[in-house]
Amino acid sequence: MDTFALVVTILVALFFTYTNGFHDSANAIATSVSTRALTPRAALAMAAVMNLAGAFLGNEVAKTVSEGLIETPQGSKGMGILFAALVGAIVWNLVTWYFGLPSSSSHALFGGLVGAALAGGSEVIWHGVVEKVVIPMFVSPFVGLIIGYLVMTAIMWIFRRANPHKAKRGFRIAQTVSAAGMALGHGLQDAQKTMGIVVMALVISGHQTYGDPIPFWVKIVCAVMLSLGTYAGGWRIMRTLGRKIIELDPPQGFAAETTGAAIMFTTAYLFKAPVSTTHVITSAIMGVGATKRVNAVRWGVAKNIVLGWFITMPAAAIVAACSFGIVNLAFL
Repeated sequence: MDTFALVVTILVALFFTYTNGFHDSANAIATSVSTRALTPRAALAMAAVMNLAGAFLGNEVAKTVSEGLIETPQGSKGMGILFAALVGAIVWNLVTWYFGLPSSSSHALFGGLVGAALAGGSEVIWHGVVEKVVIPMFVSPFVGLIIGYLVMTAIMWIFRRANPHKAKRGFRIAQTVSAAGMALGHGLQDAQKTMGIVVMALVISGHQTYGDPIPFWVKIVCAVMLSLGTYAGGWRIMRTLGRKIIELDPPQGFAAETTGAAIMFTTAYLFKAPVSTTHVITSAIMGVGATKRVNAVRWGVAKNIVLGWFITMPAAAIVAACSFGIVNLAFL
């Protein structure tokens, strides 16, 4: 029964990674597709490959997820808590994907963990949640907004005398690099989040202890599932990010993607914080768009997106808590 519970939990974790991939594929490529720097299929293929590569660039985010948010629960109850947390995250991912709302898969997962832990009587490491999740959740969009604005302002000043058509053509080529960097950062951040969950499952089942290196097979399967999900594509959300917030041109797309990639690498390596790629790229697009004029950004759409950010963690927590209640009645 214990082995069966472990296998089921790992499979559900991998399905979450798949939904994360198609939910968040827009983060990496929406701007490149909307500016016609890349065709949709070429962009998705590139993003899938870079997601796969990014998953192998570090372990710190995985360590934060597996050790820094909740005390590792024990036994079959602990596996039930992990299972319920993943169900909460998956349900919220599917709901927001259906409505085309670019919410955060990361915060859905963190909300699910906290909700399931509270329902199961496991201890939540609140200072870890505040330092590694809540503070970055509020800070990263402001940083994305400001840096996006500054990067775009710098580009406009540097290329102020350039031929507009030549400049746009050049930035369309440059966008293939910036989109690749964005996808690499997405793999670095999001594949590791699922690795952290799988490591927790292995620790609960007694197959591993904290401090052991992440097994290579865990890295491979998490990276592959994220890549497959990315290639499946999240067209609904891509429309929201690529067109509904603001119509982007290639220099703006390059600025937004460069900003997003820089923030994701910095937070992963410097702060070991699992930030939301959705928050980062959306706020960067808003910052870049505001350089045209403030009312060029469709702030009504932006307001709905921000509202989605705020309700993601509590909504996923509630679904996870209800899921744990059902699991507890049926199996524990």
